[in-house]
Amino acid sequence: MAMKTQAAEQIGVCSWSLQATGPQDLAEKVNALGLKKVQLGLTPHRDDPGTWEGVQEILAESGISIVSGMFATFGEDYTTPDTIRRTGGVVPDADWDENFELAKAAAATAKAMGLTQVSTHAGFLPHEPTDLDFEKLSLRVAQLAEVFAEAGASLLLETGQETAETLLMFLDEIGKRGVQNLGVNFDPANMILYDMDDPTDALRRLMPHVQQVHVKDANRTTVKGQWGEEVVVGTGQVDLIAFVRILAEADFDESYIFEREAGDDRIGDITQGVGALNAAMQEVTA
Repeated sequence: MAMKTQAAEQIGVCSWSLQATGPQDLAEKVNALGLKKVQLGLTPHRDDPGTWEGVQEILAESGISIVSGMFATFGEDYTTPDTIRRTGGVVPDADWDENFELAKAAAATAKAMGLTQVSTHAGFLPHEPTDLDFEKLSLRVAQLAEVFAEAGASLLLETGQETAETLLMFLDEIGKRGVQNLGVNFDPANMILYDMDDPTDALRRLMPHVQQVHVKDANRTTVKGQWGEEVVVGTGQVDLIAFVRILAEADFDESYIFEREAGDDRIGDITQGVGALNAAMQEVTA
């Protein structure tokens, strides 16, 4: 089967994984990884604009481009899968107004930077269209998508808190509302961390909607209701070869963005992971 070569130039990193103190520190850490692409957390621009002023220009001086943005919603509690089920994304009514304002601020920053993709977690999506929350959440996500459409960007929903089947049903429902700028940021490890779905099968099913992928790895929990364990890419249960092969066969030409949210040696861990991903890319498209 003909497939598109997946190349090292497609690899980038999430700014928040590097725990940078500011633009210069971020540039130095991305350089240390030997990467040239960043997905930028946009919320700090609203909350701490002085620190992050000029980040795009400072990264550009090092030949680093911002390929997409991300905004985190307000009030999320990641203590257990159950706490994030209640508090995550656009689910909580009490936080909706604040989250809509967050989205508008993120969209304004994205527009100023010329970004065409911004991702977020919508939260736990109901499994049944008959669920009362299904209508509410689809309306809210459609409203968010409209904010980003006006800014010239696609809104990408990050996977993990639902099965591929549920997400496909949700995307179909929002499509009926006339929304055309909604896509998927596929994160294979989240499905394992939340003990939800098989990432390889889910990627295959969601592929028509996938506009960016996160590169992350994990091991499934052995205790129901507890988190799985995030691990260095290439050492967990994500099948990297299968992951890259599905993307290559779909002629994927977008970004592979490393996300590392655990561990005390982010540079070392991501460097090791980049090596594993490069090896998988070479094996698949050799």
